[in-house]
Amino acid sequence: MLFDTHVHINDEAYNDDLESVLENAKQHDVKYMAVVGFNEETIKRALELADRYSFVYLILGWHPCDANDFKPEHLQWLRELCSHPKMVALGEMGLDYHWDTAPEAVQKDVFRQQIRLAHEMNKPIVIHNREATADTLMILKEEHAEKVGGIMHCFGETEDVLAEVLKLDFHIGIGGTVTFKNAKLPKIAAQKVPIDRLLVETDCPYLAPTPHRGKRNEPAYVQLVAEEVAQLRGIDYSEIAEKTTGNALSLFGINENQ
Repeated sequence: MLFDTHVHINDEAYNDDLESVLENAKQHDVKYMAVVGFNEETIKRALELADRYSFVYLILGWHPCDANDFKPEHLQWLRELCSHPKMVALGEMGLDYHWDTAPEAVQKDVFRQQIRLAHEMNKPIVIHNREATADTLMILKEEHAEKVGGIMHCFGETEDVLAEVLKLDFHIGIGGTVTFKNAKLPKIAAQKVPIDRLLVETDCPYLAPTPHRGKRNEPAYVQLVAEEVAQLRGIDYSEIAEKTTGNALSLFGINENQ
C-alpha cells in the first residue's frame, strides 16, 4: 500500500472524473492520500473531499504565491481548522521566487506566521520552496522548525541542502521528477535520504512522472515514483511502499486501527 503525501485532487482538473481517478489510485496500491489546500478556495474544496472520503487527509495552509491575499482572519481560520480530526499538517507554506506574484517580504512574513502557528498547534509543516533555498532554510532555522518537523515537498536539491534539511528533523517528499531522465538531483536525493525520512508524492495534477510527463498527473502514478525510488536504492518496491507509508502515518499521527 502507498500513501501519496501531496495531492491536489481539489483542483478543477478533476472536476469531470474524480471518482474514476480515485478508483484508479486504489487499483495502483494507493491506500491513503493527503490533499493540500493552499488558499481560501482550495481549502474549502479540500475540506469537502476529506469529509466525503475516508482515505483522504488534510494539509491546509497558505501558499507563498497567494501571500498577498493572506489576512489575520485567515490565520485564525487555519488555527480553528487545526482541530479538524483529519488535519495532519500545515502547508503548503514557504517561499517562491520563480513566480512574481507576491513581494519577498510579504512571503517571508506569511511563512513565519504559519510556522509560529504550527508551534502553537503542534502540527508538522509542509514546505514549498522554489528558487528560494537559502531564505527558506534561514527562516526554518530562525523559527526553530525542527521542533515541529515536517516535509520538504518535491525535493530536488543538492546533498548539502539535504543534510541541512535532515538536521531540521524534516522528511523528504520525492515526486514525479525522480523519473525524469536528466533529473540528477532528485535521483541522488532518492538514494541518499535515510529510509525512515523518505516519503513519496505526486503533487498531482502537476509533475506527472515518466511515461506520463507533460500530461495530467494523478495519485495512481505515485506507484511509478515508488518503483523508481526502489530501483535507485536497489531494494524491493514492496519495501519502499511499506516504509514510506509507515513514515507518513507516523509523521501525521494517523492510527491505522482507528
